[in-house]
Amino acid sequence: QVQLVESGGGLVQAGGSLTLSCAASGRTFSRYAMGWFRQAPGKVREFVGTSSWNGDRTYYADSVKGRFTISRDNAKNTLYLQMNSLKPEDTAVYSCAADFGNPYYPTHEPAQYDYWGQGTQVTVSS
Repeated sequence: QVQLVESGGGLVQAGGSLTLSCAASGRTFSRYAMGWFRQAPGKVREFVGTSSWNGDRTYYADSVKGRFTISRDNAKNTLYLQMNSLKPEDTAVYSCAADFGNPYYPTHEPAQYDYWGQGTQVTVSS
């Protein structure tokens, strides 16, 4: 069992920055890939980015590439999402997820993730 708790969301103006954190507990953090997803009201869950177990492989959705950066600190059991140049269309609930199936080659498919956090709200005003 893995528990994931996101934090760091809030209200920010367009062009601003936020850093989200995802604290993991319950199993060895360094043994699984981690991803970030988001869901806006009335829309389906959307892939944001993902990291392999040690962070050497990271992949991003085209919509956030160049603006968002995923990192992880395995010593602190924490995943981060640095978000820069935020846009109103980035407004959503952001959730982290853990994938035990393939820690080396992370996936963008939400169905492959085994555990999910409750999410943190990010609102970007224009």
